[in-house]
Amino acid sequence: MRIFMFASQAKDGLNAFAGDAEGSKLPQRYGPWGITGVLQARQNPPHKFSRRTIETAIGENGFQLWRTKA
Repeated sequence: MRIFMFASQAKDGLNAFAGDAEGSKLPQRYGPWGITGVLQARQNPPHKFSRRTIETAIGENGFQLWRTKA
């Protein structure tokens, strides 16, 4: 599974992983969303996040939100 990474352009520090390049299931209230990268099937996510947890969240919700520290 490819995982697409996004950053909220409305809320500083808010990021997301999604299952599609359009981020079609990302919460609109934090949009617009800008794509920041793509993780290929065997690439590890940044910040030592669990790929399995991200894939589960995408399967259940269509996305996984995460924040960066200020």
